[in-house]
Amino acid sequence: MYEKTKVEAEKVADQCQDIFVKKTKDYGTAWRILRPSSLTDQIFIKAKRLRSIEEKGKQEVADNIYGEYIALVNYGIMAMMQMELPEDSNLEMTIEEVQPLYEKHLNATLSLMLAKNHDYGEAWREMRISSLTDLILQKLMRIKQIEDNKGKTLISEGLTGNYQDIINYAIFAMIRIGEPQKA
Repeated sequence: MYEKTKVEAEKVADQCQDIFVKKTKDYGTAWRILRPSSLTDQIFIKAKRLRSIEEKGKQEVADNIYGEYIALVNYGIMAMMQMELPEDSNLEMTIEEVQPLYEKHLNATLSLMLAKNHDYGEAWREMRISSLTDLILQKLMRIKQIEDNKGKTLISEGLTGNYQDIINYAIFAMIRIGEPQKA
C-alpha cells in the first residue's frame, strides 16, 4: 500500500509542478513581490473557498476543486522558496533558476509525507476530504501565529513544517478526489 501512495503522490506532484512551470512561463515570478505573510493569506483564501464549497454543497464559480488543491501545493512551495531566498535577490527569476528550488522543496516535502505515512499507517485514506481541508486551515492559523510572533516558537515546529503539512494534506485530498467514490 505504501508503494501505491508513493506512485500516486508523485503523479499528483508532477501535475502540480507542470502547472507551476507553465504559469511561470506565462507570468514569470510575479509571486516574488509577495511577502511570506501574503503568500500565507493566498493559501488561506484557497482553503476557505474549499471549506465554503464543502459546507454549502455547491459552488457559484465553476473553477475546478482539484485545481484549488494544486494551488495550495504551489503556493506552499512558493512560500518556502520565498523564505529561503535572500531579501535582496532578484524578483524576476528564470525558469532555470526557480525550477530547481521548486523541486528541492517538493522532494523534501514528499519525503516527509512518505515517512509520516509509514508511521500513521495510511490513516488519511479513511479520512473525509473535509477533514483534510480543516487540517489545512488549522495549519494556516498556526502559520499566521508564528508569523505574528516574527517566526519565533518555543516548542513547536516552524513555518516550513506547517507548509509541508499543508502541501501533503492537499496531495492526499487530490489522490482521494481521484479515487472512485465509495458507496
